[in-house]
Formats: sequence, C-alpha cells, structure tokens
Amino acid sequence: MTTFDDRERAFEAKFARDEDMAFRVTARRNRLVGQWAAAKMNLTPEETDAYAKAVVQADFEEAGDEDVIRKLLGDLTAAGIETDEAQVRRALEEQSVEARRQLMGEV
Repeated sequence: MTTFDDRERAFEAKFARDEDMAFRVTARRNRLVGQWAAAKMNLTPEETDAYAKAVVQADFEEAGDEDVIRKLLGDLTAAGIETDEAQVRRALEEQSVEARRQLMGEV
C-alpha cells in the first residue's frame, strides 16, 4: 500500500507546485501589464511601481481576469488613452508569455 501512498503524495506535491507557479505567473503578468499601461499613461517610475502593485491587487477582487481588464480599461480611458478591450486582452496575453519566460529563467 505504500506505493499508492507515495504516488498520491507525489501527485499532491506536483499539484501544489503547479498551483504555486500559476499564481506567480499571474501576479508577474499583472505587474508587467501594469507597467505597460503606466508607460502608455506616461507615469513616473514611482507612479509606475505603485500602479503595477495596484493592478496586482485588483486581481484579488474576483476570480478571472475581468477585474484586471476593467481596471486597466477604466484607468487608460480616464487618462485619455484611446484603447479597447481587445488591446488590453492582447497585452495580457503577451505579458503572460513574458511572465512565464521570466519565471522559468529563475528556476
């Protein structure tokens, strides 16, 4: 029976690692897309850092990416930047790839 127990523990450990990596990729992606939006809004380096952190925090409002998209669209529109949801979603996709690349480089 220990073989099955060992196997179950291995699957649980892999699941935990995968979930941790997914969380880290999403957080890094949100930070990167926050920096992308801050650059479009011509924010200072200090404002950019604060804004990127605010985007990461916005992701905790609800499950999925809609809360982040809503924040980015609202802030970019309020700053007078012409954008649409498709452009923000495209930026999320691009930054997701970059976030994964960065995190894989750290491992």
